[in-house]
Amino acid sequence: MQLTMDCADPVVMVAFWCEALDYVPEPPPGDHPTWRAYWQSIGVPPEELPPGAGETPESIVDPTGKGPRIWFQVVPESKTVKNRLHIDLGAVGGRDLPKETRAKLGRAAVERLTRAGGSVIRLVDEPDYFNAVMADPEGNEFCVG
Repeated sequence: MQLTMDCADPVVMVAFWCEALDYVPEPPPGDHPTWRAYWQSIGVPPEELPPGAGETPESIVDPTGKGPRIWFQVVPESKTVKNRLHIDLGAVGGRDLPKETRAKLGRAAVERLTRAGGSVIRLVDEPDYFNAVMADPEGNEFCVG
Protein backbone atom coordinates (compact mmCIF):
# COMPACT_ATOMS: atom_id res chain seq x y z
CA MET A 1 0.00 0.00 0.00
CA GLN A 2 1.14 3.54 -0.72
CA LEU A 3 -0.17 6.94 0.31
CA THR A 4 0.50 9.76 -2.16
CA MET A 5 0.72 13.38 -1.07
CA ASP A 6 0.78 16.19 -3.62
CA CYS A 7 3.49 18.75 -2.95
CA ALA A 8 5.73 21.43 -4.41
CA ASP A 9 8.99 20.41 -2.71
CA PRO A 10 9.52 16.72 -1.96
CA VAL A 11 12.88 17.39 -0.28
CA VAL A 12 11.19 19.50 2.42
CA MET A 13 8.28 17.08 2.76
CA VAL A 14 10.50 13.99 3.00
CA ALA A 15 12.53 15.59 5.79
CA PHE A 16 9.45 16.75 7.71
CA TRP A 17 7.47 13.54 7.48
CA CYS A 18 10.50 11.37 8.30
CA GLU A 19 10.75 13.37 11.52
CA ALA A 20 7.00 13.22 12.19
CA LEU A 21 6.58 9.50 11.55
CA ASP A 22 10.02 8.08 12.42
CA TYR A 23 10.29 6.98 8.78
CA VAL A 24 13.35 6.99 6.53
CA PRO A 25 13.85 8.11 2.92
CA GLU A 26 13.24 5.13 0.64
CA PRO A 27 16.50 4.09 -1.01
CA PRO A 28 16.51 3.31 -4.74
CA PRO A 29 16.42 -0.39 -5.65
CA GLY A 30 19.59 -2.39 -6.08
CA ASP A 31 22.84 -0.58 -6.68
CA HIS A 32 21.22 2.45 -8.35
CA PRO A 33 22.48 5.77 -6.97
CA THR A 34 19.09 7.50 -7.50
CA TRP A 35 15.50 6.62 -8.32
CA ARG A 36 15.99 8.38 -11.66
CA ALA A 37 18.84 6.01 -12.51
CA TYR A 38 16.63 3.07 -11.56
CA TRP A 39 13.71 4.33 -13.67
CA GLN A 40 16.03 4.84 -16.63
CA SER A 41 17.44 1.31 -16.17
CA ILE A 42 13.96 -0.20 -16.50
CA GLY A 43 13.19 1.78 -19.64
CA VAL A 44 11.08 4.71 -18.46
CA PRO A 45 11.18 7.14 -21.39
CA PRO A 46 13.01 10.43 -20.74
CA GLU A 47 9.88 12.44 -21.60
CA GLU A 48 8.14 10.82 -18.61
CA LEU A 49 10.86 11.99 -16.23
CA PRO A 50 10.57 15.72 -15.53
CA PRO A 51 13.82 17.58 -14.79
CA GLY A 52 15.03 16.65 -11.32
CA ALA A 53 12.57 13.78 -10.83
CA GLY A 54 14.12 10.98 -8.81
CA GLU A 55 17.40 12.81 -8.13
CA THR A 56 16.53 13.19 -4.43
CA PRO A 57 14.27 10.94 -2.31
CA GLU A 58 10.59 11.43 -3.09
CA SER A 59 9.24 8.63 -0.93
CA ILE A 60 9.58 7.49 2.66
CA VAL A 61 9.11 4.13 4.33
CA ASP A 62 8.60 2.76 7.82
CA PRO A 63 11.90 1.10 8.78
CA THR A 64 9.93 -1.55 10.70
CA GLY A 65 7.99 -2.44 7.55
CA LYS A 66 4.61 -1.97 9.27
CA GLY A 67 3.44 1.42 7.96
CA PRO A 68 2.61 2.36 4.39
CA ARG A 69 5.05 3.85 1.90
CA ILE A 70 4.41 7.56 1.33
CA TRP A 71 5.27 9.14 -2.01
CA PHE A 72 5.47 12.93 -2.41
CA GLN A 73 4.22 13.71 -5.90
CA VAL A 74 5.24 17.06 -7.36
CA VAL A 75 2.28 19.01 -8.72
CA PRO A 76 2.17 22.54 -10.17
CA GLU A 77 -0.66 23.88 -8.01
CA SER A 78 -0.50 24.69 -4.29
CA LYS A 79 -2.88 23.40 -1.64
CA THR A 80 -6.05 25.48 -1.60
CA VAL A 81 -8.61 23.74 0.62
CA LYS A 82 -8.79 21.56 3.71
CA ASN A 83 -7.49 18.00 3.35
CA ARG A 84 -10.08 15.29 2.78
CA LEU A 85 -7.71 12.85 4.48
CA HIS A 86 -5.22 13.61 7.22
CA ILE A 87 -2.71 11.75 9.36
CA ASP A 88 -3.26 11.34 13.11
CA LEU A 89 -0.03 10.94 15.03
CA GLY A 90 -0.50 8.85 18.16
CA ALA A 91 2.16 10.79 20.01
CA VAL A 92 0.62 10.87 23.49
CA GLY A 93 0.73 7.17 24.30
CA GLY A 94 -2.26 5.08 25.23
CA ARG A 95 -5.14 5.71 27.60
CA ASP A 96 -3.33 3.63 30.22
CA LEU A 97 -0.91 6.55 30.74
CA PRO A 98 -1.81 9.31 33.21
CA LYS A 99 -3.39 12.38 31.62
CA GLU A 100 -0.47 14.58 32.68
CA THR A 101 1.98 12.24 30.95
CA ARG A 102 -0.08 12.22 27.74
CA ALA A 103 -0.21 16.03 27.75
CA LYS A 104 3.55 16.25 28.33
CA LEU A 105 4.20 13.86 25.41
CA GLY A 106 1.81 15.84 23.21
CA ARG A 107 3.48 19.15 24.01
CA ALA A 108 6.92 17.65 23.28
CA ALA A 109 5.70 16.31 19.91
CA VAL A 110 4.22 19.70 18.96
CA GLU A 111 7.49 21.45 19.86
CA ARG A 112 9.57 18.92 17.89
CA LEU A 113 7.33 19.18 14.81
CA THR A 114 7.25 22.97 14.99
CA ARG A 115 11.06 23.00 14.98
CA ALA A 116 10.93 20.65 11.96
CA GLY A 117 8.82 23.13 9.97
CA GLY A 118 5.25 22.43 11.07
CA SER A 119 2.85 24.99 12.49
CA VAL A 120 0.05 24.85 15.04
CA ILE A 121 -3.46 25.54 13.73
CA ARG A 122 -5.40 24.73 16.90
CA LEU A 123 -4.28 23.48 20.30
CA VAL A 124 -6.43 21.98 23.05
CA ASP A 125 -4.22 21.54 26.11
CA GLU A 126 -6.53 20.91 29.07
CA PRO A 127 -5.96 18.94 32.27
CA ASP A 128 -7.97 15.98 30.97
CA TYR A 129 -7.40 16.22 27.18
CA PHE A 130 -4.64 17.09 24.70
CA ASN A 131 -4.99 17.48 20.94
CA ALA A 132 -3.21 19.64 18.39
CA VAL A 133 -4.21 20.29 14.81
CA MET A 134 -1.05 21.16 12.93
CA ALA A 135 0.07 21.82 9.36
CA ASP A 136 3.14 20.44 7.62
CA PRO A 137 5.48 22.83 5.73
CA GLU A 138 3.09 22.93 2.73
CA GLY A 139 -0.07 23.43 4.79
CA ASN A 140 -1.44 19.87 4.95
CA GLU A 141 -3.32 19.37 8.19
CA PHE A 142 -2.57 16.55 10.62
CA CYS A 143 -3.34 15.87 14.27
CA VAL A 144 -1.14 15.21 17.28
CA GLY A 145 -3.05 13.44 20.00
